[in-house]
Amino acid sequence: MPVSAPGASAREVSRLPSKAVTGESPLVLPGTAAGSAQTRADFSVAQLGDCTRVALMLSPVSRGSCAEQAGELLQNLASILERQPGKLTVTNQTIFLSDPANEPLCRRLLKAHYSVQLPVTHFVFQAPCSGAALALEAWAIGGKGVQTESFGPDTLVVTYDGLRWVHCAAVEPGANLAAVYPQTLRALERMSAMLGRAGTSFENTVRTWFYIGDITGADAQCQRYKEMNRARTDFYRDKEFCCPLLQPNIPHGVYPASTGIGMQGRDLVLSCLTLQTEREDVLVLPLENPQQTPAYAYHPRYSPKSPKFSRAMAMLVGDYATTWISGTASIVNSDSKHTGDIQKQTEQTLDNIERLISPENFASHRAAGAGARLQDLAKVRVYVKRPEDFAACKAVCERRLGAVPALYAQADVCRPELLVEIEGVAFSRCGAAPVACA
Repeated sequence: MPVSAPGASAREVSRLPSKAVTGESPLVLPGTAAGSAQTRADFSVAQLGDCTRVALMLSPVSRGSCAEQAGELLQNLASILERQPGKLTVTNQTIFLSDPANEPLCRRLLKAHYSVQLPVTHFVFQAPCSGAALALEAWAIGGKGVQTESFGPDTLVVTYDGLRWVHCAAVEPGANLAAVYPQTLRALERMSAMLGRAGTSFENTVRTWFYIGDITGADAQCQRYKEMNRARTDFYRDKEFCCPLLQPNIPHGVYPASTGIGMQGRDLVLSCLTLQTEREDVLVLPLENPQQTPAYAYHPRYSPKSPKFSRAMAMLVGDYATTWISGTASIVNSDSKHTGDIQKQTEQTLDNIERLISPENFASHRAAGAGARLQDLAKVRVYVKRPEDFAACKAVCERRLGAVPALYAQADVCRPELLVEIEGVAFSRCGAAPVACA
């Protein structure tokens, strides 16, 4: 079930005026855990047709042992899901750990909590900025016709409304490889094989995550992130990502949305999300920001082989759009801005996201009537490089994003001068189903 035929590369879309712009109620409704005193939300709920999606971004309040903090998180997770109408299934989760030595303990606690089927689980060695031992991001789904099927501990298929999603997480090279280039190639090859066993292919990927230990460190006389880009470029060379190309002049093809971010250690771990459907009213649209040079078109001085990703990837289906926003930083055109100033970098990063997902930018990509605002974000991850910048960064995010659920983790960004990176997912209303125009 491909997303679309490769030949559907120059289609224009006509849509009715966006309901999100005309003031109709938003798709995303934020909520807080019972008894929470926080001003921001712990989770959000989006009703997408007959399907309910819940995004949970949970950090413990207590500062006891790791086991006690994990128990608090899992109790809050269960409480939130029990309060939602209908049965919800947690499909995938990411655990952010300050100390990698606590991973075995957390795995035992998760196995005991879920008892039957553990969600696809990814441990990321990034310390929560709050000072907690761990934090949790999870996605849950429920509704008419929702089905799940496991293809091993790290691969899960979720099917509903004629859409088939494959979550593939925690993919490592699986071999004793020291350099980033062979590590990346091997991990991508393993991911492709895992997707194949789940009945999909790498070409159907809409979103990827690359977690790289010591991301700005040296490797093979080059920066590790640049070596990862070289491997990704080589692996993608023969890949045709099956997206209806609504803007026919994209010079380097279509690439998934992506995040490449640092973590503790020197390892490399990947995750991805793929989409398959035979519905004729589904369009997958790569988005670029007019205020930024496409990453895949960067000058070689930034990376000898440029980063191969789109700034965002949107799926338009029926009367709503889902937009996956790549890791975004304080970059205008291709230059880093506001060196050393966390507040200005955070503002610029949010400006970039706001412009990227705006109705005006969707219209410039020939999808008039679609688009989102910052308040349509179901959740954000905020990666902060320096612990001392957390409070200032959080203050800007809370002022700009309001109640949007957010998780803050300490991580190096791909350029040494960049202090913050933000990614997210938005759900927004749009007009009638897309209509292909000659």
